[in-house]
Amino acid sequence: MAFLDNIKARLAGDAAGGSGTSQTRIVVGLGNPGERYAATRHNAGFLAVDAVTAELDVSNWRARFDSLVAEKRVDFSGGEEGHSERTLLVLAKPQTMMNSSGRAVKGLLKHYKLDPESLIVVQDDLDLPPGALRIKEGGGHGGHNGIRDIIAEVGAGFIRVKIGVGRAPGRMDSFDYVLQQLKGTGLEELRVDAARAADATLFLLKHGLTETQNRFN
Repeated sequence: MAFLDNIKARLAGDAAGGSGTSQTRIVVGLGNPGERYAATRHNAGFLAVDAVTAELDVSNWRARFDSLVAEKRVDFSGGEEGHSERTLLVLAKPQTMMNSSGRAVKGLLKHYKLDPESLIVVQDDLDLPPGALRIKEGGGHGGHNGIRDIIAEVGAGFIRVKIGVGRAPGRMDSFDYVLQQLKGTGLEELRVDAARAADATLFLLKHGLTETQNRFN
């Protein structure tokens, strides 16, 4: 992940970085809390946020606003216009169950005094094959109950990073499929896909939506 290595080299901490602007962005990974769900497809969003925190050496997790929350100031330098954007990056994993994710997201936006336009949500997606990513802004919930609840609480104007997990095989119920415990190759493949979603999320923060869609969709 060359891009993530590049971002790590540009971490700003609290030091001033030229004459750039300052902003706050929230990245929420969707999943269900607890070991029972840790290795399931429905927790792909948690895995992606974990990949971001690992690459950026973030470890200051705290329980806040119905979530586990970590913060890092990052200098996204060298963007298209060559300016510096010092960003307070807020990473969150809701500790509500998936179907109540909206409550956690609403609390985060309220605390940081942000609109949904400053929010990126990373989720699993049954309509995309494993290995596929799709980045989009706005739209409906697509049958995803976590997204459904977030839209109900804060509106639809946020960016989604969708991680493909594919459809359930045969007559297997979709609910059982996304909550199926994975191991071995299946779990490793999901982690690889989540790491690629982390890469896309950081690219998005630096380069914006259109360029990210062109690169990853």
